[in-house]
Amino acid sequence: MKGKQIMFIGDSVSINQCESLVCFLHSAVPQSQITQQTTGSITNYTFQDYGVSVIVFHTLFLVDIEEEKIGRVLKLDSLKDGEIWKNMDVLVFNTWLWWYRRGPKQPWDYIQVGGKIIKDMDRMAAFKMGLTTWANWVNAEVNTTRTQVLFQGVSPSHYNGSGWDHPEVTNCSRETQPISGSTYPGGLPQAAYVVMDELKKITKPVHLLNITTLSQLRKDAHPSSYNGFKGMDCTHWCIAGLPDTWNELLYAAITN
Repeated sequence: MKGKQIMFIGDSVSINQCESLVCFLHSAVPQSQITQQTTGSITNYTFQDYGVSVIVFHTLFLVDIEEEKIGRVLKLDSLKDGEIWKNMDVLVFNTWLWWYRRGPKQPWDYIQVGGKIIKDMDRMAAFKMGLTTWANWVNAEVNTTRTQVLFQGVSPSHYNGSGWDHPEVTNCSRETQPISGSTYPGGLPQAAYVVMDELKKITKPVHLLNITTLSQLRKDAHPSSYNGFKGMDCTHWCIAGLPDTWNELLYAAITN
């Protein structure tokens, strides 16, 4: 780990995991001086005594959203921020939660595919196209002899009890026990299969940090009842330590 730059690139799940890793490392070296610097979408935590930087680059889709005359355009085949990412020692990518957002929470107005601009499209197809752009960028731009590349699996939600054989349950707010065993009754979400298919297109070594089933089994791991949040939020896993578990797996992957 000494002297490494580790960058998490993705949405709020990436922010959670970055903060978890900073705490994880601080517990190992509690006397180390840590500095924090935020510039735009980038927050950098540096352990001064070890030359280790843990950085998060906040981006919802990996591909670009640009402001144009017609409004905000999600460009499925454009990835300009890669120039900032590619020189890190470790890259941990994540995207999924925002691809189905609609209404006021949707951060774009139009989608561009090639030279064509459209108002909307099948969101899973858009997700796949965005990941294809990212996969092509890894193949073309990342020197994996010096930079380790990981993609974090899809972080699931528990808004439908049918996934654990309780169709009468509409969310996980009252769940207090994890699912026993190692298999989630409802199977993997479709997005997880899209991720796995896109990773197969990459000819360079990329590690899937496969946290999806692990997280599905923890239907009790929702933070809402404990962190003061009034809504229902079971996708960030702040309380039960799943980001810490993800980072145990990450640490093993990058130090192996």
